Amino acid sequence: MNSVIKGASYVLVHTPDMVLYNGTTQTTEKIVNPESEYLKEVPKNLRSYEEAVSYWPNQTYIGNVHPDELAEVEFPWYDKKKEGADRYGKYGEIMPQEEFLFLVQASDMFEVVRLDKEFVAKYKDAFAANPIITDDIAGRIHEGVELSEIEHFVKEEHAEGLYHDGKLVGCVKRAHDIDVNLSAHVMHENLMSKASSVLALLYAVRNAGIDKAEVEYVIDCAEEACGDMNQRGGGNFAKAAAEVAGLVNATGSDARGFCAAPTHAVIEAAALVKSGAYKTVVVTSGGCTAKLGMNGKDHIKKGLPILEDCLGGFAVVISENDGVNPEIDLNMLGRHSVGTGSAPQNVIGSLVADPLDRAGMKIPEIDKYSPEMQNPDITKPAGAGDVPLANYKMIAALAVKRGELDRKELAGFTKEHGLTGWAPTQGHIPSGVPYIGFAREDILAGKIRNAMIIGKGSLFLGRMTNLFDGVSFVIHGNTAAEEGTQAGVSEEEVKGLIAKAMKDFAATLMAE
Repeated sequence: MNSVIKGASYVLVHTPDMVLYNGTTQTTEKIVNPESEYLKEVPKNLRSYEEAVSYWPNQTYIGNVHPDELAEVEFPWYDKKKEGADRYGKYGEIMPQEEFLFLVQASDMFEVVRLDKEFVAKYKDAFAANPIITDDIAGRIHEGVELSEIEHFVKEEHAEGLYHDGKLVGCVKRAHDIDVNLSAHVMHENLMSKASSVLALLYAVRNAGIDKAEVEYVIDCAEEACGDMNQRGGGNFAKAAAEVAGLVNATGSDARGFCAAPTHAVIEAAALVKSGAYKTVVVTSGGCTAKLGMNGKDHIKKGLPILEDCLGGFAVVISENDGVNPEIDLNMLGRHSVGTGSAPQNVIGSLVADPLDRAGMKIPEIDKYSPEMQNPDITKPAGAGDVPLANYKMIAALAVKRGELDRKELAGFTKEHGLTGWAPTQGHIPSGVPYIGFAREDILAGKIRNAMIIGKGSLFLGRMTNLFDGVSFVIHGNTAAEEGTQAGVSEEEVKGLIAKAMKDFAATLMAE
């Protein structure tokens, strides 16, 4: 039987100071043009925590707003406030920066994180009061050190500063004197990804209603690489995050594939469970500091606040078939192969049409498609357009070409089978997976029958190949009862056949 999706989590961390100090658009600008007007404008255009929480796409991401409801809100959204917005959502939360820095320290196993003692005294209790934060995690927080010690590490030891409200409140030290893979910059990047993954794991276990000890395997699919000078991408984010989250029976490994990695990882997890290798596997990912404020120049130029001010994270719990939850159908996998080519039509054909052809289905028979769910509030001002809409137009055009959709139904296809993008531009985070939580609930509620999750990636970014990448899978309602019924009928038929064979055999003997 197919494995099932037992639960999912989606978390955001509001990190406005990291936009200026860690986002590559800003750090690069500091190198090439340190006195630029843009850098002076960044602090003035950062949103407050309250503004980030009341932002419609953010409320959608953590599950307080359904994508269908978001689609009815007048666009653009950056100047609209969601009344009654809550920090906590059905799938996770929007954690404030000051509390997240404590989770980062709790995730630090080599004491490279230092926090100012006054900062610790001011915010530690708020962090410990978070209902998802366990006592053992809160207990890992140090009392803090003098600010002068932190200043020394930043100025003299190449440490990466940790800031809050524009003030230095901590640092991440380098983990090796000369290994660039263990530099303060890389340690900071990796710890932020790990800590946000821990947050996602904690919520995923809660949302799935399982005990932490039930998780046997974890797959991390973020975009960072963890290692040293001898194996710069050796890993293992998955097991490292599982340790902090208290998944004591879990082992794990990392899956990397740029933006397509989450979809690759979910397919791998579903296969591991279906094969019987593990009963419960969690796919998880933290956020990417490099992409904070990535399109900041375009946003400020057009009078918008910097909207890329949150780290994103998610986790999906995949378990043995329980007869209830939606299944991941491993017989309906799409893949962009080496020979597919990078033409948009070929890409969509390999990811959408090919798996449906094998199942004898047509494109309109999939109720919802979830490709790159980028928030158009972010991408349109940057000149990238509405990414989900562009994908839906290509899928619809392919359906028309295949004779499965009338040309006059093109516009309606997007509304009926598409979704409005709401995910932050964290690279891997938007690629298909933001809808998994909603898809599970929509299928259980009978709102839809199925959904296709499409992950796409740009392998050429690594300068190893010019190839494009992508995989897809279909989620549909549970078929265990149907299979069980079929199995029951087959068993009775087998008994009847055996009885008839024995009777015929006895008759043959008597005739002889």
